[in-house]
Amino acid sequence: MVLVVEKNKENELTWRCGALQGILKEAHSLFAMFHGPIRTLLHKQPSAELARGHLRTFLTDYLSDFNVGKKLQFPTYRDSLKERGTVQMLTVSREVALDVQSLATVLGSCLGNVTCQSLVLFEDLLVSTTLPPDDTLNLYTYAVLRLTPRALYSNASSWSYLRKGTSVSAGQTSSSSNGTTAGERYRSRSRDTSPGGQNQMNRNFRPLLREKLSKGKDGFVAADFTATEARCAVPSTPILWFQQADECMHLCIYQHKSLTILLLVPASSVINGEEGITHVKKAMLENASQKIVTVEQKLTRGWGGENAYHVSGYRYLLVDPERRVSRASPPGKVTTLAKDSLLALNMLRQEVDLEKSRYKRGDPCHDKDFEVCIRTKNNAWVIAKISQGRELYMALEKGGETLLYASTAVEKFSNRYCEGAFSTD
Repeated sequence: MVLVVEKNKENELTWRCGALQGILKEAHSLFAMFHGPIRTLLHKQPSAELARGHLRTFLTDYLSDFNVGKKLQFPTYRDSLKERGTVQMLTVSREVALDVQSLATVLGSCLGNVTCQSLVLFEDLLVSTTLPPDDTLNLYTYAVLRLTPRALYSNASSWSYLRKGTSVSAGQTSSSSNGTTAGERYRSRSRDTSPGGQNQMNRNFRPLLREKLSKGKDGFVAADFTATEARCAVPSTPILWFQQADECMHLCIYQHKSLTILLLVPASSVINGEEGITHVKKAMLENASQKIVTVEQKLTRGWGGENAYHVSGYRYLLVDPERRVSRASPPGKVTTLAKDSLLALNMLRQEVDLEKSRYKRGDPCHDKDFEVCIRTKNNAWVIAKISQGRELYMALEKGGETLLYASTAVEKFSNRYCEGAFSTD
């Protein structure tokens, strides 16, 4: 995938290459999760007609989130304290952690002897996962984009070529073509447990369209992504491909208040298609309902709101690239920073990205530790520190003028919130 952006003096100051690359990586990972590897698509159909069609509609729906008026607005200097491609975790007490672990165990046994996987989110924060890190990141990203209550009930509209009147579904087969009905074709798809077998066959498979998602009375979110025709569609639970786990799984989405549960059922273990999925959902409600209510209540009582991770006096971003985890100051607090502070931090992060890239080319097996503190023209401190692979970025606007003040501020933050990971001692 290639992203081409117009380069001018203003863009050079406000954009960061690493942030733009993050968009491409995210789009590619999500596409592969729903449609399988592009190489596999091309192998199945060398003419690439199907691959181009899926890429066109998928990227159109993905980029709709960046629409501002008639233009696309990509991450700028104002997003310097955000890190795309990471998971944000919810910190819970030991008591709640035990309840969450018990819930995950019950979710894993919904199919009897076959182990199911699960992701549990509270608001937009990850509570529990049984997937490997890369697969967790991809599914978490999708959940935050479309499935959590904040995303599901947002009023944001989704622009598409179809809405603009440009057809992207030319060549679709009708429901009665070749003497087969939509139901017969669905049953045929249900026997193929690969994303290509179920998702790729249908040119209308568009998992990023908000209007395709709706929560039912039973708490499950219906995701009617594989409908071939509006009047005779057969809804189907989408099959996702998880690269790190190397497995295809059905995605079932359940929501209780602020709690979102993503249940993943191995596609190879579901014999009767949607009937089998219905059985799994029923088993989940029978065995896990009370645990779900209990976990949601305890998380709600202990939740500090959107400013739960605000640290007075600090505007920060903490990243653990190896675990794909980040934590940051709430967006509302970051907006209080002056433009000069954010621009300086953005430029600092750009330099850090270049330094990391140079060092990895020279010694890919080890991370380089370093610290940079810069005094900006508006008398703020912008700080970057990398220690044992973990990264800390910080902006301090109200503080002393000396370098000792900036270093001491980092030490205090590290000792209190990072278990001393960035301390010099």
